[in-house]
Amino acid sequence: MQYPMLTEAAIKAAKPKDKPYKKFDERGLYLHVTATGSRLWRFKYRFAGAEKLLSLGAYPDVSLKRAREKRDEARELLADGIDPSSKRKAEKVAKADTFEAIATEWLELQRGAFTEKTFERAKWTFERLLCPALGTMAIRDITAPDVLAVLRKLEVRGKNETAHRTKQRASQVFRFAIATGRADRDPTADLRGALAAVVTTTHAAITDPVKVGELLRAVDGYNGHPTTEAALKLAPLLFVRPGELRGARWEEFTLDGDSPEWRIPAERIKMRELHIVPLATQVVAILNELRDITGPNGLLFPSLTDANRPMSDNTLTAALRRMGYTSDQMTAHGFRTIASTLLNEQGWHPDLIELQLAHMEHNEVRAAYNKAQRLAERRKMMQAWADYLDGLRLAKVGEQQ
Repeated sequence: MQYPMLTEAAIKAAKPKDKPYKKFDERGLYLHVTATGSRLWRFKYRFAGAEKLLSLGAYPDVSLKRAREKRDEARELLADGIDPSSKRKAEKVAKADTFEAIATEWLELQRGAFTEKTFERAKWTFERLLCPALGTMAIRDITAPDVLAVLRKLEVRGKNETAHRTKQRASQVFRFAIATGRADRDPTADLRGALAAVVTTTHAAITDPVKVGELLRAVDGYNGHPTTEAALKLAPLLFVRPGELRGARWEEFTLDGDSPEWRIPAERIKMRELHIVPLATQVVAILNELRDITGPNGLLFPSLTDANRPMSDNTLTAALRRMGYTSDQMTAHGFRTIASTLLNEQGWHPDLIELQLAHMEHNEVRAAYNKAQRLAERRKMMQAWADYLDGLRLAKVGEQQ
């Protein structure tokens, strides 16, 4: 049967009915109108004796003119003995096996396991460093020299640590591809020893008790925004990671009762497990004052420009610089080093200190014991630590636990 060719007016006039129906153009092209009103282009053809359909998109995203062009492109493939549907499937499979496609898939799987900051950093690594060179390559075809070429560009810029981290991210994607049957091996394994070594440095910190006392007195004398002052006072008492402190929320705290504590949810902890911070009386006093300013809901330390975002990660560092401490003397992360060093010197059990620092416990049996049995001991340690810092602040250096 010969149908009149479609026009734009006829397509626009095609209204939904109780059942789907077709409006034909010519040479196999027709418009499939669904009961919900969608208008979908289809190309009906025969290949190897079988009738087949090829989807060409939806109107109006694909115009009548473009639909006819797509039909003609498919007919050219048929003239060359190529099935358009099979060709499309092959292209999808090839695209799904590129480094970029697999990296994107892997990254989405990590979204729930990564903190937002870690996720964004990983995404940046793929988008800015790896995918421009490797993204369109089939992952099976990528060799160690291909990856090394990317990493060498970072080394030339003096980004040795970034090069090593980028290699680790690439390796995670290759191993995921192996596990899902899309790669046979991880080429980054052949790069062992090929990158310049990273010179590790510790976070600058003051660990001499007398100078720690001076630092605490400087914090007391800091004249800045009240939330920054509170964060500076809490940092040495809590010695959590700076990002965990900045992101603290009031609903995570229990300040009443005999056992006040801060329960940091797993998604905000580097080790991906709930972390409990027992609160000394000095901490509770600071928090009660701060609650009058930023509480009782939301962030403890909101940004001055957006209450839904935490203060900048540079806020505490900038405050230390205003107090006269250089980057070689003291950093925001250095408060953790102070606690780790001095608590160990005072003879507290290393397990208690490591637990309170939220470091990874590799021994599973020991980890389970620590979690179940040592919270009461950590409460005692955190109160003794706060009392010790008070002593340093008052220049009573000889007083310890």
